Amino acid sequence: MVAVDTAHGGQDLQAEIERLRTANEELAARLRELEKEKAQLALQLEQLKKLIYGRSSERYTDHPDLPFEAEEPPKPPHVGEAPDEEYEVVRKKPRKRGIKRLREDLPRDRIVIEIPEDERRCACGGVMESIGEEVTEELEYQPASFFIREIVRKKYACKKHEEQGVLTPDLPARPIAKGMPGPGLIAQVLTAKYKDHLPLHRQHGIYRRHGVDIAESTLCDWVADGARIFKPVVECLKNAVLESHVVQTDDTPITIQDRTIGRGSRRGYLWVYLGDQGDAVFDYTSGRSRDGPKQFLGDYKGWLQADAYSGYDAIFRDGSVVEVGCWAHARRRFFKALSTDPEDAGHILASIRHLYRTERDANQHQFDHAARRELRNQQAGPVLNALRPWLESLQRAVLPKSPFGKAISYCLNQWQALNRFLEDGALKLDNNRSELALRQVAVGRKNWLFAGSDSGAKRAATIYSIVVTCWLNKIDPFAYMRDVMPKLAAGPSCADDLTPRAWRSSQRS
Repeated sequence: MVAVDTAHGGQDLQAEIERLRTANEELAARLRELEKEKAQLALQLEQLKKLIYGRSSERYTDHPDLPFEAEEPPKPPHVGEAPDEEYEVVRKKPRKRGIKRLREDLPRDRIVIEIPEDERRCACGGVMESIGEEVTEELEYQPASFFIREIVRKKYACKKHEEQGVLTPDLPARPIAKGMPGPGLIAQVLTAKYKDHLPLHRQHGIYRRHGVDIAESTLCDWVADGARIFKPVVECLKNAVLESHVVQTDDTPITIQDRTIGRGSRRGYLWVYLGDQGDAVFDYTSGRSRDGPKQFLGDYKGWLQADAYSGYDAIFRDGSVVEVGCWAHARRRFFKALSTDPEDAGHILASIRHLYRTERDANQHQFDHAARRELRNQQAGPVLNALRPWLESLQRAVLPKSPFGKAISYCLNQWQALNRFLEDGALKLDNNRSELALRQVAVGRKNWLFAGSDSGAKRAATIYSIVVTCWLNKIDPFAYMRDVMPKLAAGPSCADDLTPRAWRSSQRS
């Protein structure tokens, strides 16, 4: 009886041990999951804190040497050592305080202060004469003002032959045929909204303070008229972009007001396409599918530099459009991985710095495309040949879903596209120019918040095309639009001669 009880007790004890072992394994697995989740949340918290409180600059200089065994690439002829302006700290001269040098063509209001004649009597009894003057410059400001331009057309008739009728000269072409605003006012509204990021309701308040009460709905109508006027110019810009040897593109989301859905808004996208002659075209799509860039590019054949968005894959499939990668996108991922793997990520940043140093050398010597391509293959080629096997060895040792693992995967998956800049000196190392163009939208949407409709977003794309092209060509968009608008109203067939580039050339001649 005792033996039976002992055996039964042993079985219970063994079962309890198994239960506890299973429970311990489950707890250990749960602990590992929680530790992993904790690490991910800590990383997210660190990234958010850096986003809110940290610096926006991505400069990093703690790893000046290459992380792998490779010979230093040869220097180009007569190229001396210089600090890397792209990612190394450069000592700058302290900025002089106060106002910078003023333009010579600023209007001047001369005020002369005289001494009364009885106060400039000399001890000899004579009157002192002017021998010069002391000039003190004072920079002043006069708020923008409205004025009314009267277009007077004389009427003529024969008093003896009234049946001949009345002769009246034709009214000059105006931006809005029966509207009151002149080209300068429309140009101001467009420039203020799409260049200076002033929403229409703020412009309404500013104009009312100047004594002119213009309804917001009226300002909105003028924006629509402005987009209509400049549409032929944007078509010419699009043709110029699609004729380019290299096209750069990127996209950014915007909010579209839509009262037909529950939350009252939805997401749309603005795409920018930059040509290699200084032309920019924005295109709006209601989604981010591949149909947007595919429809815009049409039969384009050449180089297309973009990020690794999969929507471009169908465009690259037949080989007529060749993908060019962006080293700035690749570098940004390694920069974000510094917090989890500072040593290896820092070494890779140092390697990428050598690529930008090559570009700096080419820019300093103003190399043409052929010389730039040769220099890249001399300096950047050996770095890339040594970097890839080192990245592959690191990939086998890191967690695939870690920030560093994701950065390596992105770089290796895009390796062929990232190396394309070695094939043609006309290609850029990164797509930063497109991102800079999209900053005009990114800064503006913080103020105007949303587009009222798909049509409004398309109008915004039209005006952004003009504003950003003026920026690329160093043109004041207000001066350009004010001068060109009456000519476009007279005949849009001349749009080819009125693009910002053509307008700049005509102003110089």
